[in-house]
Amino acid sequence: MRACLALFVLSAALSAQGIDYIKAHYTKHEFEIPMRDGKKLYTAVFTPKDTSQRYPILLNRTPYSLRPYGVDQYRASIGPSEHFAKAGYIIAYQDVRGRWASEGEYLHVRPHNPNKRGPNDIDESSDTYDTIDWLVKNIPNNNGRAGIWGISYPGFYAAMGAIDAHPAMKASSPQAPVAEWFIGDDFHHNGCLFLAHAFNFFIRNDWIRPEPTKKGPEPFDMGTPNSYDFYLRMGPLTNANEKFFKNKSVFWNDMMKHADYDEFWQARSMPKHLKQVKPAMLTVGGWYDAEDVYGPLRVFESTGKNGNPPQNTIVMGPWYHGQWAGHPGDYMGNVRFNAKTAEFYREKIEFPFFEHHLKGKEDPKLPKAYMFAVGSNEWRRHDTWPPREGQEAALYFHPKGKLAWDRPTGAAAYDEYISDPAKPVPFTDYIAPAMTREYMTDDQRFAASRPDVLVYQTGSLTADVTLAGPFKASLNVAVTGTDADFVVKLIDVYPDNFPNYSPNPKEIQMGGYQALVRGEPFRGRYRNGFSKPEAFTPNQVTKVEFELPDVYHTFRREHRIMVQVQSSWFPLVDRNPQKYVDIYNAREADFQKATHRVYTGGDRASNIKVRLLK
Repeated sequence: MRACLALFVLSAALSAQGIDYIKAHYTKHEFEIPMRDGKKLYTAVFTPKDTSQRYPILLNRTPYSLRPYGVDQYRASIGPSEHFAKAGYIIAYQDVRGRWASEGEYLHVRPHNPNKRGPNDIDESSDTYDTIDWLVKNIPNNNGRAGIWGISYPGFYAAMGAIDAHPAMKASSPQAPVAEWFIGDDFHHNGCLFLAHAFNFFIRNDWIRPEPTKKGPEPFDMGTPNSYDFYLRMGPLTNANEKFFKNKSVFWNDMMKHADYDEFWQARSMPKHLKQVKPAMLTVGGWYDAEDVYGPLRVFESTGKNGNPPQNTIVMGPWYHGQWAGHPGDYMGNVRFNAKTAEFYREKIEFPFFEHHLKGKEDPKLPKAYMFAVGSNEWRRHDTWPPREGQEAALYFHPKGKLAWDRPTGAAAYDEYISDPAKPVPFTDYIAPAMTREYMTDDQRFAASRPDVLVYQTGSLTADVTLAGPFKASLNVAVTGTDADFVVKLIDVYPDNFPNYSPNPKEIQMGGYQALVRGEPFRGRYRNGFSKPEAFTPNQVTKVEFELPDVYHTFRREHRIMVQVQSSWFPLVDRNPQKYVDIYNAREADFQKATHRVYTGGDRASNIKVRLLK
């Protein structure tokens, strides 16, 4: 997926810049920049041929290779967008420590070391510091100011580079940054393993290398385009290593040893280290980012609480992972926004941000939160996020599938379903070889028809309803097993007479479309803390509460609000055996059917707690 993203962004930017333009206006250099411990990091630097003025430095640090290698081998585009090469910047790309052509040992999401005592105490913050220090001292015609940006994993490095930053570092833009690989980014969500994504990533990106290299690993062939069938046939997670990884993935093995939120994961929590941040921060994310919708929200929040940057702005648009970098941004999957949102962001937000902080150009006066409201399809500016004018409310589950603002009266009632790990609920209604970016807006009608999915919905809305900020699922449940997952999905149901889009090559019927707004799983054993797993007592009513990532969504008049509840989401999420065992070492015999009840009446009524924006 990440490789596809890189190719997409590259091809999109190609039309805007092109190799011929870059060659005509920039000279490429390659350096091995020494770090404080003596290791050298391979870095490509593009400098403007026009030497009549001084330019700021923009750095991108990546574990995915700064290719193409060679001073005569040029990229099709440089910088965060098409605007930067034309405006004139010194653009640097670096293979991070231990990856590709750089020396040293590589660690995934390397923990930050706040107590460095000598030259051998290194982390991503120190590597960024040393790189900036070398660049400002050795690259001619720089103006003494530097910035850093990156999308996804490079977004993690952009955030880490803002910690204990070099004095020349004036601006940082972490975009879709990895923040917490156990709580909400990429490979785990609330303790659930995002199986298809994790397997697909580590089978391609986590090989053991004896020395620096400019050659990547061999691609992996699943042998089928049907990921649902592939992972079901694979069986328990232990089979992944035995059949496919063969102990070649260090981090996969580490994940299998650390099923809970222990010191291994806690050390890799990045947001808590965003203290006294000095560079201006522009954090960017997508409402429909299948990989890192959680990260940008937490980076912005932590920087605001603990940092002291001259600017701290978050931008969230209606985008999939990295879509803002090279796409018009006028649609996502089957949902359309009637605006070229990504072009607006690149021209009116990102470019002016760096121009101001790195060149002293006019202040664009960006708000704290520049957010795209989906549904009403408009950009909105807020001086806080979530908006301070938001009001807390709850949508309650009622008997017979009703969803309403009022608490149900009468005796406790419940709905129940049988959850069978041998026949898990799929996350799409089409064949896919991996996690898809489109699932974030996919039609959920296929799931609503399954007997192991509970459906609650309002009547047709008589006025627009806008939800802004995080929301919480509060479920009262009883299970016949000793463990269970719960997936909660918030859905926008279109009117039955909603017109089809034109053109409509896929012949998607939009009347009655059930657009996923936000979906999130939760591993029930962590209901009392991610570091404190606890078995369920069979048939005992138990509260399971968890927060879902923020939304900014307007349910339009005549639409309906729907919530679906289920206990599998395969192969997006690994299967819970529904027996309290070490899931990463579970046997086939541990997987069992279970009956799950969700309560809808009286004091036990389940609900979702939301923030209403009037």
